[in-house]
Amino acid sequence: MTGAATHRPVLVAAINVAERLRPLRDATVSELAASMSEVGLINPISITYPNGRASPFLVAGVHRLEAARRLKWETIDCTIIDGKNVDATKLVEIDENLIRADLTPAERSIHIAERKRIYEALHPETKKGGDRRSKSQLGTLKGTAFVDDTAATNDKSRTAVARDATRAKHIPRIADCIGTSLDEGEELDALAKLPQEAQGKLIARAANGEKVSAKPEAKRAKRAAMEQRLAKQTLAASEQIGHRLYGVIYIDPPWQFEPYSRVTGMDRAADNHYPTMTQDELTELVIPAAPDCVLFCWVTVPMLPAGMAFLSDHGFTYRTSYFWLKPGPGTGYWSTKDQIEILLVATQGKVPAPAPGDQPPQTLTLPRGEHSAKPDQFAAMIAAMFPNVPKLEMFARKQREGWDPWGNQAA
Repeated sequence: MTGAATHRPVLVAAINVAERLRPLRDATVSELAASMSEVGLINPISITYPNGRASPFLVAGVHRLEAARRLKWETIDCTIIDGKNVDATKLVEIDENLIRADLTPAERSIHIAERKRIYEALHPETKKGGDRRSKSQLGTLKGTAFVDDTAATNDKSRTAVARDATRAKHIPRIADCIGTSLDEGEELDALAKLPQEAQGKLIARAANGEKVSAKPEAKRAKRAAMEQRLAKQTLAASEQIGHRLYGVIYIDPPWQFEPYSRVTGMDRAADNHYPTMTQDELTELVIPAAPDCVLFCWVTVPMLPAGMAFLSDHGFTYRTSYFWLKPGPGTGYWSTKDQIEILLVATQGKVPAPAPGDQPPQTLTLPRGEHSAKPDQFAAMIAAMFPNVPKLEMFARKQREGWDPWGNQAA
């Protein structure tokens, strides 16, 4: 590919160094200088005379060349590569760095991306996968795809090569990640999943020395995309059956708690404040849930078994709970003065959970309102988790922005 190579010493001062894919590392130069001063140069550097120019240009070995300059060598042993094909000579440098150099993940991705550009320019027939059946005189696959050629040449797996190429493709400013907290494989994979604007903000912070991570941002972006997809699916399901369905349902059932009537003579029963429903009536209640739906259901502590049965009867699977802690003792039942109410969370189908780091607190301490009224903060919390999904509040007391209300107390 690069023609026959010759070897001879060349003046160090005469060798030109163009912009490199791999920045100089002072520690590497110092180590090489110490070794070269004792045992000399073991591996010659590679140079070329592009397009017949009189001055040589470095192809591979920038750290060895810099070490020779520090040692004030007049000449350095060189392998002279045919300069008729500049791109082919660039591949020599890239492959040498990929094999010998201790590249960071970002540097490796940059090398792989440049190798892909050059390789496919030299072999345009390989862009669609190449011909894996024929072999050249060199024993390598003729017209083989870039990933296969790079994996074979550099003793890497196809998966590793493809991953490096993907990172460089989707992170335009990947060079600015070198040496930062983002210069790790998992961080680059996460960064590649973010929009470029979000990438730029993280990269700028990392370049300023801040220890940042792209992984939480990628999880948030993935979760946001899933939430938007849930919204579209919910609307599509509504159109298909001809009436509105909801992907988020918030319900405060008017539980009828019979023990109060037997023990207290109804003096603390909910029936004194609003019409209640029996367990059977709540089971028969039609809930307009989309196939993929999350249900938030309020229960008091004594009604916890009834709440769990309500979820199951309507086809939902319990996931977790939030707790409202009320200052001061409540009315209570049996041996406690109840101070908490429980917001059960259940799902059917596929519903994205909040991204790590974005989960709301499980317990909120908030003052009591009128009988059975729930703090607005819980509805706001749910709306923040699902801003785009159609939402229904059942047994609602008032209209909330972004919600459809259902209930005899809502305007």
